[in-house]
Amino acid sequence: MLVKTFGSALLGIDAIIVTVEVNVTKGVNFYLVGLPDNAVKESQQRIATALDVNGFKMPGRRIVINMAPADIRKEGSSYDLTIAAGILAASGQIPSGMIDNYVIMGELSLDGSLRPVKGALPIAIEARQKGLKGLFLPVQNVREAAIVKGLDVYGVKHLSELTGFFNGKRKLQPAFVDARKEFQQQVNSWENDFADVKGQGNVKRALEIAAVGSHNILMIGSPGSGKTMLARRLPSILPPFTLQESLETTKIHSVAGRLSRGRSLMTRRPFRSPHNTISASAMVGGGTVPRPGEVSLSHNGVLFLDELPEFQRNVLEMLRQPLEDRVIDISRVKYAVRYPAGFMLVASMNPCPCGYYNHPEKECVCHPGMVQKYLNRISGPLLDRIDIHIEVTPVAFDDLAARSNAEASSDIRERVVKARLLQGKRFSRNWNIHCNALMNSKMLHDHCQIDSAGQLILKHAMHKLSLSARAYDRILKVSRTIADLENSTKIKSVHLAEAIQYRSLDRENWAGSI
Repeated sequence: MLVKTFGSALLGIDAIIVTVEVNVTKGVNFYLVGLPDNAVKESQQRIATALDVNGFKMPGRRIVINMAPADIRKEGSSYDLTIAAGILAASGQIPSGMIDNYVIMGELSLDGSLRPVKGALPIAIEARQKGLKGLFLPVQNVREAAIVKGLDVYGVKHLSELTGFFNGKRKLQPAFVDARKEFQQQVNSWENDFADVKGQGNVKRALEIAAVGSHNILMIGSPGSGKTMLARRLPSILPPFTLQESLETTKIHSVAGRLSRGRSLMTRRPFRSPHNTISASAMVGGGTVPRPGEVSLSHNGVLFLDELPEFQRNVLEMLRQPLEDRVIDISRVKYAVRYPAGFMLVASMNPCPCGYYNHPEKECVCHPGMVQKYLNRISGPLLDRIDIHIEVTPVAFDDLAARSNAEASSDIRERVVKARLLQGKRFSRNWNIHCNALMNSKMLHDHCQIDSAGQLILKHAMHKLSLSARAYDRILKVSRTIADLENSTKIKSVHLAEAIQYRSLDRENWAGSI
């Protein structure tokens, strides 16, 4: 008897429907075709044992299973439940009339219990688009998939629940999640607050500007000056997620298997902080089975690179393309996938190997030339792509001991959101641009016009600091953001002067003569 069931395969951050055809006929042997990997092939033993433990029989006949389309590699153990349901239906142990209305996914344990799968959200979206009635998933994934409306999503803990449903012996209720309500309840909550940060007014100002325009920022300072503490609080002043951004970010984390079990939507902007020993594939994505890297997991959020010069040179250079294009393309011989990579880069570093160059109290012990050699670990092209460089100095004792509270993240966020609304109106005709950092050359000409006094200031800065054309564009973008914070339609000289100050590493002899 021939039966069709449906599973799903992941390609990038999207899913495609996989038709699993099961035919049980006279003869013996078990055939699994359709480009399955080893994990899929090993499902025969898991399925046979799970069926036997739960009172079913693996047919002692010829079983042929085809997974179509056959030119796409099927990977992982999440097809166990799909294949098991097909075998039971094809052998007459459960009715086959309704089984082709559902996508069925899950990894089987030997006792028939189910383990969670990756990519539940894109699988549910694809199932609805293909007009299928519903989706069966392990209960750990059900809330994630249930945010998709127009699809019956059932969470099952055990094989017996699935077979009972199709046998008519057990009723299952589709899961229901009010995604919009949950999103609204949690979108404005965060763990870290700028109210905890004493002093550092100039750095807070730079981070506020970075948040308004989505500018990349580099903080340079001695150990213990508060660089990491400040960076971890940046998401609390970024504009709240829109529902569309939340869905897009949740899809990426779902495909990567990084979504917390029992969670429906991501409501906070991601903050990713990989260690400096990270490999190139882990940073940008890839591997034998392509998976999203850190640049994609930080999409719509913050990628924080602590101790930037300690990262491998090739890893840092791979950031140049996604910083410009906001996507990362991973190509293989038979296919290519594209992952979103619209992240905000926040980096920190010591000014020298010992960490105390330019420190107000401690003396630097680095040998001559070591400071410049340390800075040269970061290439010029990468530095050009970082809009803001800011020096972080140690907090004075009086500021640390002060009992007065600093400005809260909620207050800063109000100003950020207000300035972002101005940018939203400015770029309303450009669907893929929503902030100043994304402006192209034409937009710079249209929205970043400066008067003759500003031209003179910028000309002098370009000559004095030996700035590149890209750095020139960055200064204009940052000055446009500063003007937006002041609700100014024109870029004034004071805005340009402040933006130029945020190019610390471009200054002549910044590293001194040592």
